[in-house]
Amino acid sequence: MFPRYLSSPLLGATLSLGLVGTAVAAPPSYVPLNGNPNGTYRIDAQHTNVFFTIGHVGIAQFTGRFDRISGTYTFNGRHPQRDKVDITIPAASINTNFALRDEHLRSKEFFDVKRYPNITFVGTRYTPDGAHGGTLRGNLTLHGVTKPVVFLVREVGAGEVSYLPKPWGGYLSGFVATTTIHRSDFGMTAYLPEGLSNAIHIEVEVEGVKE
Repeated sequence: MFPRYLSSPLLGATLSLGLVGTAVAAPPSYVPLNGNPNGTYRIDAQHTNVFFTIGHVGIAQFTGRFDRISGTYTFNGRHPQRDKVDITIPAASINTNFALRDEHLRSKEFFDVKRYPNITFVGTRYTPDGAHGGTLRGNLTLHGVTKPVVFLVREVGAGEVSYLPKPWGGYLSGFVATTTIHRSDFGMTAYLPEGLSNAIHIEVEVEGVKE
């Protein structure tokens, strides 16, 4: 007589499906494309994210984002001095998942979006560091103040993606860029030093369509 667990309905169903002793195939691995990223690209706003992380009241980190971004970039692996980046972010598109806080951040105490509607970044020099990354220097204009900043850049992938419809498909490339700025450098000093940190970490996930 079989032990009780061998006569269970579950085992019977398993045997009837022929699953006992059959290896389950692993799903295909996700692999980034490794094509040549050289070219000029239009930023795909639906697949690009701009996140910022700030310290909150000395006990936690808090992350928000901007919902709108536009611009272009040019990547030239053989001649990095020809690389270009030109990005515009409407400051009013700030989103912290809390409408009351977002309105406060749009006010004169913070971004003052009526007076300074756009955040812009214009690259000035890219220096490769290995085959898939480097440092991008440029000028960031925020709250009406322009300061030089340095982004660490990592190439994620590049290649032809023909199965996506326009305007998203075509030859694409993607990068992640990170930096840390101090908001007081841009005249944003509300709730310093106790309430909110001066240092703000920025991460930009960019996907572009080759022009």
